[in-house]
Amino acid sequence: MNRPLLTTDRLELWQPALRDLADLYHLTLDDETRRFLGGFTPSEADAFARLHRNAGSWALHGYGTFMVRLRDDERIIANCGIFRSHRGFGSDKGFDDVPEAGWIVHKDHWGQGVAREAMEASLAWFDSLHGRQRIACMIEEGHTASDALAVKLGFERYGRREVEDGAALVLYERQ
Repeated sequence: MNRPLLTTDRLELWQPALRDLADLYHLTLDDETRRFLGGFTPSEADAFARLHRNAGSWALHGYGTFMVRLRDDERIIANCGIFRSHRGFGSDKGFDDVPEAGWIVHKDHWGQGVAREAMEASLAWFDSLHGRQRIACMIEEGHTASDALAVKLGFERYGRREVEDGAALVLYERQ
């Protein structure tokens, strides 16, 4: 693919490609950017696995997260979209059997509406191609900016889950 799949006023949203590996790794290097991402330590192996999981979501389900760039800039500033994952929460939590929304934006671009712009485009694209359906998302408790964004995107809180590392996750859904 040699052009973005989606464009907005400021952004280009691309499907993942092998050329994105280094930028995806650098996206999560900053401690503040990772603050609410489960406390993992970034590595090239983690970036490789993240890129390939995302490419697998695209290949198997027809959707995944986008590599987000400013128009006419090659550097990835965010990774946003709807993807398929299996968190192991169980179907009784209504999370493992549905598409999941998520966004990671480098701290240099916080407060500029990048996540909202990318997610609004992603959700509109998803709905037009796959039909409006339930989408879940999870946000680490205390991440007020992402909580506010989820609500603006039409997600409603439906649960809470504590995970192995001790973090509490707020579960959201968009019907």
